[in-house]
Order: sequence, then C-alpha cells, then structure tokens
Amino acid sequence: MKEWNEHEINAQLAYQDEFWLYLYTPMCGTCQVASKMITVVDELLPNITIGKSDLNYLPQKALEWQIESVPCLMHVKDGIAAKKYYAFHSVPYLLELLSKN
Repeated sequence: MKEWNEHEINAQLAYQDEFWLYLYTPMCGTCQVASKMITVVDELLPNITIGKSDLNYLPQKALEWQIESVPCLMHVKDGIAAKKYYAFHSVPYLLELLSKN
C-alpha cells in the first residue's frame, strides 16, 4: 500500500471514481494494529485502490472530511467522502466491507 501525500490524494480525487484512504497517525497504537490489517486486505484485494496517509500532514483535509479520530478508513466515491469507518474489528470484517462497497 502506497503512502499518499496531499498532492497524490488530490490527483486520486480528480481522476479516480472510487478509492479507499486509510488515515492514521504514527504515535497511535491502535493505528499500528489497523495498519497491519489494512496491509493484509490490500494484498488480498488487488483490484481495489487503497492508499494511506498520516493525518498529521493533512490538517485541511481532516477539517474538510470531518475526521473524528484515527484510525479511519474512508471510502471516497465520486470525489466525496462517502463513508468513514473507525472500528476495524478484523481482517475478515474489512475484506467483507471493502468487497461489498
């Protein structure tokens, strides 16, 4: 899974109809566990675009998207934050979530 900066996120918003963005902060222990789960999901679902970004470097986006906490998995569809998920539960849960959306 590739780390996206703000420029790369804006490019995805402009050219990609649908993608997932995993938002985290490096000092968050829960984010470290969630990162491992998302990495597995990314490997198992190669046809789904998933990027990750450190929310510390996206203060304007955090406000714009109304991010409440990290970790956050955001489903972006047609240029808008369609859904945000804050509870990751398990790899099977995430596989089902990403597969059905």
